[in-house]
Amino acid sequence: MIRVNFLLATFALISYSQEEANTSQKKNGGWTTLDEERIAQPGPCNIDRVDISTMTFTQKQFIENYAYHRPVVIVKGTDNSKFHAMCEKSQLLEKYGHKVVRLSSANTYSYDKRDVELSHYVDHIMRPQTLDRLGNGKCCYNPTPYSLPNLSAMFSFGVVAAGTGVPFHFHGPGFAEVIYGRKRWFMYPPEKQPAFNPNKTTLHWLMEEYEKLHPSDMPLECTIDQGEAIYFPDRWWHGTLNIDTSVFISTFLG
Repeated sequence: MIRVNFLLATFALISYSQEEANTSQKKNGGWTTLDEERIAQPGPCNIDRVDISTMTFTQKQFIENYAYHRPVVIVKGTDNSKFHAMCEKSQLLEKYGHKVVRLSSANTYSYDKRDVELSHYVDHIMRPQTLDRLGNGKCCYNPTPYSLPNLSAMFSFGVVAAGTGVPFHFHGPGFAEVIYGRKRWFMYPPEKQPAFNPNKTTLHWLMEEYEKLHPSDMPLECTIDQGEAIYFPDRWWHGTLNIDTSVFISTFLG
């Protein structure tokens, strides 16, 4: 009787673990991150967050309050469930695994570029960023329902490992949405250039410099979860850090 109960309990535990794994798989689209690979953690959020499902947020409000002034996080701005399904790991590799992608680093080492198949990148090259390594190098997507006058959109899609990211830089305005995973953003207005080493990763900056910052030098920051998008105004400094294995799409306006 005791042995039978033990076997039943073991079977129930295995079944529960499998169910938990399937739930996790469904949530992250198959883009898993092991706990030991996750060096960086989500941080505080001092950027305005607007949840479209609970409040009215018009194009006029976006222009008047954010477009030319400050960043904003947009939650549930559009329904991208079909695009999320297409970006599941198995679906993406089945349909686009043979496609060639170009790899480069987000620092001085960007001059070294390599062309490889997407499947080879995901299976053999894409791996978590650690402190002893330097950086590596529109279909059914519905962009956020906000825009800037006289500017058109260009999309950029990415699949990256935990701990990777882009050091501080700036360019024109745009939006960045996380499809799977989480991405931590650090931002400064154009007139406040952050102190950083362009040949070190954002992970290095977080672990070595962040805690030393004077309160007046702390960045605006927020961790963007899947299905959320952040707007970055023109020429705002920003650095990014992927908390998990992440899939994302950026909309550059120009």
